[in-house]
Amino acid sequence: MSTRTASCSCGQLSIVVQGEPRGVGVCHCLACQKRTGSVFAALAGFAAPWRVSGNATEYLRSGDQGAMFRFRFCPVCGSTVFHTEEGEQNHVSVAVGAFGDPGFTPPQVSIYECRRHAWVVLPEGIARHQKDPE
Repeated sequence: MSTRTASCSCGQLSIVVQGEPRGVGVCHCLACQKRTGSVFAALAGFAAPWRVSGNATEYLRSGDQGAMFRFRFCPVCGSTVFHTEEGEQNHVSVAVGAFGDPGFTPPQVSIYECRRHAWVVLPEGIARHQKDPE
């Protein structure tokens, strides 16, 4: 099975995942915009197992529907690398940009379209949701 490594800007924090992503999506919610400093977050979901190296700063926040998400950042360079949902031990979401791979699988879904900046253009055929569909 193939592996992929995502890491922070300075290389101190990394995660190794296996196989193809379960899904790739973008989130335009205001929390993701503030968390990333960008106009959306691009995330790839992977099934367990995964391996983390380095130290992470953690931030726990509640989603709109009550789920709790634990985000991991590099304490040295501040890069977002991955997050998990509390109570969901078999799934990790990794920041697509942390892979440093311009050929990475494009997103299949876009959530919080109600917060998408009008100038953001996404791939044709992508599934679009005004809020989180879950």
